[in-house]
Amino acid sequence: MAQALPWIAEEAKLFQKYNLDHNLVFIASSSIVTAALLGGDPDMTMTGGVGNVIAFARGSSEIVYIGSAKNSMTQNIIAGGNLKRPEDLRGKRIAVSRIGSNSHYFTIQALRRHGLEPNRDYTFLQSGGDPESLTALLSGNIEVASLTPPTDVQALAKGYHYVIYGPDLKIPYAATSFVTKRSTIARKPQAMARYMKAMAEAVKIMHTDKEFVYKVLGKQLRLNDRAILESAYNAEIKVMEPRLALKAEAFQAILDEVAQTEPKAKGVKPQELMDTRFLTDMEKSGFFDQLWAKR
Repeated sequence: MAQALPWIAEEAKLFQKYNLDHNLVFIASSSIVTAALLGGDPDMTMTGGVGNVIAFARGSSEIVYIGSAKNSMTQNIIAGGNLKRPEDLRGKRIAVSRIGSNSHYFTIQALRRHGLEPNRDYTFLQSGGDPESLTALLSGNIEVASLTPPTDVQALAKGYHYVIYGPDLKIPYAATSFVTKRSTIARKPQAMARYMKAMAEAVKIMHTDKEFVYKVLGKQLRLNDRAILESAYNAEIKVMEPRLALKAEAFQAILDEVAQTEPKAKGVKPQELMDTRFLTDMEKSGFFDQLWAKR
């Protein structure tokens, strides 16, 4: 749900307000988004952290985070039948969108808390995205899936249950962030500033007008079950950053994990990944205060 901010901005005509020629394209998985960004296609991406952090550690220092909508993980591990506890997942395949995606990272972190390690105790099925993971689960092709709201609630409505409820774990992670290239900021600083103002207004709408949010989600996801929308909203809104804050601990958690396979990540500091100029400008100019003072 956190990635609905551009949809909200589009529906609320915020791109028009800020004179932005904006074309939304959905790409599943942060690793593929990172490849697209480095390939020169998008000026801005909204994605999870691990793919970009891996690329940065490998030398792609052009990558930079300029804001975050969510700095902790809200995925859940869903299963059916007699798979009730994390220990029951030994020997199972778990559907995630892709290796290197948010759902992949969450599953490793969540199950590690129960002494389970990938490949040794369980394996992954790369589905391509949350909707595909849900389809695999409902069709019986897979017994376990890592899902985010509202997809998890759709599974619950079909009789599946939580094995691990992710929000309770409060795993720090740059889960939904605005990522661009330093060269793009240098070429288009004013457009980047206007874009972040549009996202700031969108997140304000997310927090204060849930009926509008439900309308947007219903339109984009073809989902009109109010109970599912309500459940997803209530789970996500608690961790949505009202001022798009970047948090060092959310990046450090990713760096620590990435460093296990990418030794160069040990030498990267969270601050190297971040450029806070647009957030700082909105704070100092009073933009955030004025925005949140409005009803």
